[in-house]
Amino acid sequence: MKLIQTAIPDVVIIEPKIFGDDRGWFMESFNEERFHAALKELGLPAPRAFVQDNHSCSAKGVLRGLHFQRAPHAQGKLVRVVRGAAYDVAVDIRPESSTYLHWVGVELNTQNNLMLWIPEGFAHGFVALEDDTHFLYKTTDYYDKDSEGALHWSDARLGINWPAIGGFNVSDKDDKAPTSDSLSEKQA
Repeated sequence: MKLIQTAIPDVVIIEPKIFGDDRGWFMESFNEERFHAALKELGLPAPRAFVQDNHSCSAKGVLRGLHFQRAPHAQGKLVRVVRGAAYDVAVDIRPESSTYLHWVGVELNTQNNLMLWIPEGFAHGFVALEDDTHFLYKTTDYYDKDSEGALHWSDARLGINWPAIGGFNVSDKDDKAPTSDSLSEKQA
């Protein structure tokens, strides 16, 4: 696997090695030892162990996010698309960070097989670029309703450049999420 740092160096694109022939292809989607060693080579800390896997299926235009969990249940996420395509976004909500409220976006799809590592202290969201998009992710902590938080996906202060795909389908809950003005040190 090859790790590529983004404009926010703690958020890393993971490019797996794919072995293919006329029968199809194979890739190792996760190897803890290699993942930790590759992060260490970049000077980044190894995450806590992954304890939960989540899988969503979305129609084209479904936008989910921007979600996060507050300490003590903050989550790091290792995300990938196993069918379809999504534009994935991570927003730094760590108040002490030099990249506070900056964002990065990466297209994840079944052609590029890229994954994205999003450490604790980030809000996360994505928009499905195709119908029947399956999004799979591992988390470093369990979901805890009392710890959940969200930022509005179209917060002008964040200025996320979502792909123009002819409109978004957003849940009422996500559309009523607060803006980044509501963040405090307790939330990150």
